[in-house]
Amino acid sequence: QLQFVESGGGLVQPGGSLRLSCAGSGFNLDFHAIIWVRQAPGKEHEGISCIGNSNYGGTNYADSVKGRFTISRDSAKNTVYLQMNSLKPEDTAVYYCAADWGCPLDYSGSYTPKLSSWGQGTQVTVSS
Repeated sequence: QLQFVESGGGLVQPGGSLRLSCAGSGFNLDFHAIIWVRQAPGKEHEGISCIGNSNYGGTNYADSVKGRFTISRDSAKNTVYLQMNSLKPEDTAVYYCAADWGCPLDYSGSYTPKLSSWGQGTQVTVSS
């Protein structure tokens, strides 16, 4: 299965910003839809944003992050980013990326990757 290396997490105050990076390990991210997923302590994996493969493009977001987070792709760097603004304490979680055939139609329920395994993720903590 495909694997990713996530980075960019950290401790930030409410209202702050972070940019997460998701790099592919030995494969081209352009061929896949890439989903950002997070897991808060004691909760299930929650899909929050997706960018389609380079042919179809397109992005979508869970309601919980819409208007605050932006997903993007840099094909030259084989990396997908998640720009997170106006962070809230409830955004505290370990953030992962995953590969799928396409973007989810909705983000209800727990998300399970279709084409990749979980990486180590990157911890985001929003606290004053």
